[in-house]
Amino acid sequence: MYYLGKGVPKDEVQSVYWTRKAAEQGNANAQSNVGGMYIAGYGVPKDPVQWVYWNRKAAEQGHAGAQFSFYYSYYLGKGVPRDVVKAYMWSNLAAANGNNEARLKREELEKQMTREQIAEAQRLSREWKPQK
Repeated sequence: MYYLGKGVPKDEVQSVYWTRKAAEQGNANAQSNVGGMYIAGYGVPKDPVQWVYWNRKAAEQGHAGAQFSFYYSYYLGKGVPRDVVKAYMWSNLAAANGNNEARLKREELEKQMTREQIAEAQRLSREWKPQK
């Protein structure tokens, strides 16, 4: 509402406040959005540590968009150490949750990995369980 200015004046501070309230109550969409606010510096200072914190909460609940964001994070080493095995794992999870772009990125990533790395990433994907 405040983010888009629908029915109220657009207000970054109020947007962060209300979105964070929902995130603190465990809403995965809100957690992903709060993370996005920190990575973009929308209404808060840019903070990759906070981005990782909130995005991980959403990803661990099975939020496909947050999982796909972690693919990029691990692939690029943004906010976390670069790790192609974890990048593959998160893209695999996001693809399993319906993110088609993640499926394409996973296929591209496979071309850069050894068989052992792919096997490890697939094992991590199989063992991963959402946390509520």
